Amino acid sequence: MEKAMNRQKVLLDHLRPPSSSDHSYHPFLSVSNCNAGNSSSYHRTSAFGDDVVIVAAYRTPLCKAKRGAFKDTYPDDLLSIVLKAVIEKTNLNPAEVRDIVVGTVLPPGSQRASECKMAAFYAGFPETVPVRTVNRQCSSGLQAVADVAAAIKAGFYDIGIGAGLESMTTDLKSLKGSVNPRVKDFAQAQDCLLPMGITSENVASRFGVTREEQDQAAVESHRKAAAATAGGKFKDEIIPVQTKLVDSKTGEEKHITVSVDDGIRPNATLSDLSKLKPVFKKDGTTTAGNSSQVTDGAGAVLLMKRSDAMRRGLPILGVFRTFAAVGVDPAIMGVGPAAAIPAAVKAAGLELNDIDLFEINEAFASQFVYCRKKLDLDPEKINVNGGAIALGHPLGATGARCVGTLLHEMKRRGNDCRFGVVSMCIGSGMGAAAVFERGDVADEL
Repeated sequence: MEKAMNRQKVLLDHLRPPSSSDHSYHPFLSVSNCNAGNSSSYHRTSAFGDDVVIVAAYRTPLCKAKRGAFKDTYPDDLLSIVLKAVIEKTNLNPAEVRDIVVGTVLPPGSQRASECKMAAFYAGFPETVPVRTVNRQCSSGLQAVADVAAAIKAGFYDIGIGAGLESMTTDLKSLKGSVNPRVKDFAQAQDCLLPMGITSENVASRFGVTREEQDQAAVESHRKAAAATAGGKFKDEIIPVQTKLVDSKTGEEKHITVSVDDGIRPNATLSDLSKLKPVFKKDGTTTAGNSSQVTDGAGAVLLMKRSDAMRRGLPILGVFRTFAAVGVDPAIMGVGPAAAIPAAVKAAGLELNDIDLFEINEAFASQFVYCRKKLDLDPEKINVNGGAIALGHPLGATGARCVGTLLHEMKRRGNDCRFGVVSMCIGSGMGAAAVFERGDVADEL
């Protein structure tokens, strides 16, 4: 260990500014002994300065669709708030951002693409900064982050933003248009059109996930989210939103500031949840209480090369290591994380027991419980501040939200937490996962 730390010292001496009077980098360049994620199979695949790092990750509060605090807020306003935050809080010139990629799911692509460009203008970005959207359903926000990381790694540009946006108040509509009749000839193609709640029931029945297990997972999600909120843990990632709220009966408009997630039920109990009726199947086990909430929200993640971040004196929140998207049976799409997590972890040269924290999207308690059991994960490492059952699941924004929640928690835990994973299932039969490393780790080279 002493030999490794001496190598770190030599490396960091080379990375510090040449002027002895410039101390702006020193808080971010220090040698430390990390006690977590110490896999013998892990090796760097790139030079230290070429690491793709996250220097900022923020989100709006997450609010219940159609009846929450953002029911009268335009989607582009939500996105503009987090885009502006990552720039203002890092003092970065917005003209230096080379691309903004926004994960979003429900609205027509051309409409949302225009709204995202509008949001960039609201946030102070010049016309020279391009914007595009990406849609891999529930993993869209994580896909946006992965796309930006890949572009930086490929040398296409040095600085980019991966973001996510969903206003399920305005966008929650049924599929329009006709379906190709060929779908009847392909069973799995038909399964791509299954309601997500039915896929949840399929997971529960096929793998024996009981109603009590699902309700207990929901209670735990609310309990942990309530504790995290009360303890101020989300303050580092949430940007308060000033907006308006219109009374649906009187039309009275009032101006409000939203600073907390509004779907958390601190007093949720197993007894209360057990009284709820199944929603998707008469004799089923999936209820409104053990499913994720439909939600409005946005998030943004600022990425750049480590060398860029160090030159600018920016603290490094996390390092993007690997990403994997995999296909699974559409009829049980919720099993996606159980396939994607091992793929992403293996690509990072790690083993599952090297991962110190997991953010696994709780689309439904059935699939969350299945994936946890299938991978034999320690419950104490998963969704330590609650998940989508309590916080909500704004489809396109969830990935960006999870990245921020994970990295801020890893920062709080310091040397006891080196590697973290974000993962989710994806409608039509997929799973996605990404591996991150705590930002201030300088491992043996």
